[in-house]
Amino acid sequence: MIRLPIATLLLSLSIAPVLATTQTAPTTMAANALPKVLNATEAGPYLPPAVFFRGQSASVQARNSGGVQFSKDAMLLAMLVDTSGYSSTIQEKYQGYLLTEVPIDFAGHRLLPGAYGFGFISGDNFIVMDIGGHDLFTVTSTKDSALKRPMPLQVLSSPGSANRYRLYAGRNFVEFSELR
Repeated sequence: MIRLPIATLLLSLSIAPVLATTQTAPTTMAANALPKVLNATEAGPYLPPAVFFRGQSASVQARNSGGVQFSKDAMLLAMLVDTSGYSSTIQEKYQGYLLTEVPIDFAGHRLLPGAYGFGFISGDNFIVMDIGGHDLFTVTSTKDSALKRPMPLQVLSSPGSANRYRLYAGRNFVEFSELR
């Protein structure tokens, strides 16, 4: 009678490592899935309904948004905003809002975690401003004639470059990456 409980105990000890390995595999696979590019539908739940810029509040266009989830607790979100209440001088530069929880590099310009206004402006340029409307930096944007489905705003992975991303407005884009 004693042999049966001992056999059961030995059997449970022999399959425990197999069960432990099976249980940890999905977690490891999920962790490897990050960073992840977010389309408008995936970014939507994280977007605020309105944003503050230069003393006014503007509605967010959730359908024209995207981002990158760098880790479980860190992401970058970009969205177009309704700038109809702003003066034409501001509307020329301010088209979107950028929220980042990690430092970002745009063509050698360091952007710390925070909230920023941005725009794709004349002369193939991309401008980033603080929420007071002060220019922080301008970089050259690139036209992607091969882009199959241009949208008003989207974020895509940069082809051939691991951990680099593109923020698009139509066919124009700027590349960025997380600073580590």
